[in-house]
This record gives sequence, structure tokens and C-alpha cells, in this order.
Amino acid sequence: MTQAPLPDLILEPMVRSALMEDLGSYGDITTRTVIPADTHITANLNAREAGVVSGLQVAALAFRLVDPDLKVTIHIGDGEQITAGDLLMEINGSAASILSAERVALNFAGRLSGIATLTARFVRETVGTPARITCTRKTTPGLRLVEKQAVIHGGGFNHRFSLSDAILIKDNHIAAAGGIRPVLAAVKARASHMIRTEIEVDRLEQLAEVLDEGGADTVLLDNMDTPTLHQAVTMNAGRLVLEASGNMGLDRVAEVAATGVDYISSGALTHSARTLDLGLDI
Repeated sequence: MTQAPLPDLILEPMVRSALMEDLGSYGDITTRTVIPADTHITANLNAREAGVVSGLQVAALAFRLVDPDLKVTIHIGDGEQITAGDLLMEINGSAASILSAERVALNFAGRLSGIATLTARFVRETVGTPARITCTRKTTPGLRLVEKQAVIHGGGFNHRFSLSDAILIKDNHIAAAGGIRPVLAAVKARASHMIRTEIEVDRLEQLAEVLDEGGADTVLLDNMDTPTLHQAVTMNAGRLVLEASGNMGLDRVAEVAATGVDYISSGALTHSARTLDLGLDI
């Protein structure tokens, strides 16, 4: 099932901020100097390499915020596979407006398509297993919403959007609180019934303690090698959701997925994705 797009109203502050950064205090002086005000053009946003597209909704919004009179037509939707030469979007209207929005639109579309493309490569490595690929909070400041949306466009799933989404007890929480049992006891005593809880472990003895104490819904298996992940899945016996994390590069995803974990999380999806090559041609 294809998800409905996010409301433009949610995206607008982020896109407006990017446009203001690029336009500066006096607008696009190059365009205003050399392009007559009444010049109208048709510009095509084209793919220059294959991948999975994302960010076209955001790019279209950038054009419309600069000039509501521009006619923007999206030919291939976010989440679709593309090949080099594909026409992704057509923009008709004022040349000055199109050129003023071009860089911001391309920055969003290229960046987000790169994330979607890398995510799709991770997802392909899990075929034949129940494992799902998920991102982390290692996102570009200010762009988390759309970067996580790009992960979905690539076939992945989202982890927390913020610290307020769920309880995720990491190693430093455990150290500061005095151990696994104290933190889980606190969760059972204080957490809302509407809040899910995940706890990080990096040793099988810690996993055994979590299973014995109770209070967690999900266990994050941090930086475990593949044989240890196999053992963790056996110990868990389906009781809790298991997420494998730490050093989850593309070259390791298939073997980790085969262990039987439920989720594989990787910060690389958002912090190491290469921008997909897209271009605006007149």
C-alpha cells in the first residue's frame, strides 16, 4: 500500500527556510540582471542515473513557494524506480521564478532520492527473511522528517522521530541508573501504557536479564557478531521484538537478516547516502 503524501503545510517551514537561506537578502541578482521579467520557459527535472526517487513533493513545493503561478507537473511519484533520462517533473512559467528555486529543489530531490536509493539496496538484501530495514535519528538537523520519509520511499521503516516518541534505554542510561533491572523496574512503575520501551544490550547475559525482568517490548542488540545474534534469537524465542544495530553496512545485511532478527537499523541510510544525480534542463 502506498502511503499518502505528507501535507504541504507540514513541509512548508523547512522548504521556506531553505529558500530564504539561498535567496539571501536581495533575491537572485543574477537572474534579475540577465533574464527579462516577462520571459517564460518550460524546465524539465530529469534523472541522470538510476535509483529510487524521493523529494519530488518537496521540490514542487519549493517552486510553488517562490511563485504560486508556476505550473508544476510530477510525472513519476516519490518511491518509484527511475532510470537515467526519465522525466520526473515539468515546470512551466516565469523563467526568473524557476531559476530562483532551482538549486533548493534539486538539493532536496537529489539528497532524498539518494537516501531512498540506498535504503532500497539494503531492503533487497533482506529478501526471503522477515527482517525489516529501519533508520535511526542520525539525520541532518532540520531535515529529519523528509529524510525519514525518503527511507519509507526506499522500502524501509522508521525508528523514533524524536526522544518523545518512545522509551529507548541505552547503555549510558543503564550505567547512570545502576543496571538493567533498575531501569526496567522504573519503566514498569512509571511509563504510560501507551508508550513502548526498547532497551539496548551488547551481551547475551544482559539479554537474559531483560527477559527475566520484563518491562521491555523490544531489545536492541548492539554490535553483536553474527553467531551471537543467532544465539540471541534462540534465547528470545519470539518473546520480544529484536533489533540488530551497530556496524550494519550493506555488505553485512543479508547474513544478519538470516539470523531471524525482526529489524536491522542503520544510521548509514541517512548519514552516508550519496546524492542521486538529477538535473534541471531548459
